[in-house]
Amino acid sequence: MRIATTKRLTLRNWEEKDRDLFHEINSNPVVMEFFPFLRTRAQSDALFDRLRDIIAQTGFGFYALADRATDEAMGFCGLSRTHGLEPHMADGTIEIGWRLAKRHWGRGYITEAAEKLLDFGFEERRLPEIVSFAVAGNARSIAVMRRIGMVAAPDRDFSMPGIADARAELRPHVLYTLDHAAWQQKGR
Repeated sequence: MRIATTKRLTLRNWEEKDRDLFHEINSNPVVMEFFPFLRTRAQSDALFDRLRDIIAQTGFGFYALADRATDEAMGFCGLSRTHGLEPHMADGTIEIGWRLAKRHWGRGYITEAAEKLLDFGFEERRLPEIVSFAVAGNARSIAVMRRIGMVAAPDRDFSMPGIADARAELRPHVLYTLDHAAWQQKGR
């Protein structure tokens, strides 16, 4: 299932050939710096299967981000429904999120994919709002949020539930948002 394409990228559902890359991005300490744990191969495979099924069933999820010329997966970028974050945001709120193998950083892939997914979300899915959130210290992700036109919503910042005391520095999260009207004003 292909979701969208850009000049350099394809956003699609996960395929068996992507399993190793998916484990790589979920087990790399640099990529996972702002997440509370690294995933084992078994945990990564279970999440891979779950994401692939969710995308197939709903059309939403964290899609494989692949090189358009080679179809090699590099990471993910997607539109996913949130759950378990109430009262901070209603279940089903659409989040845009990403993760990229370290060797592909610094080339603008996430910004390119995220801009395309905002267009997809607002044009094709007619979403009223898309949010993104990250650990308050995650400057790289926050910079992407700003580049794609999202705006800080400090009144909606929150403390991520379920993070152990040993990693308490990962609890404070900032939330950025973009609604359909603001997206249209940007000339989309």
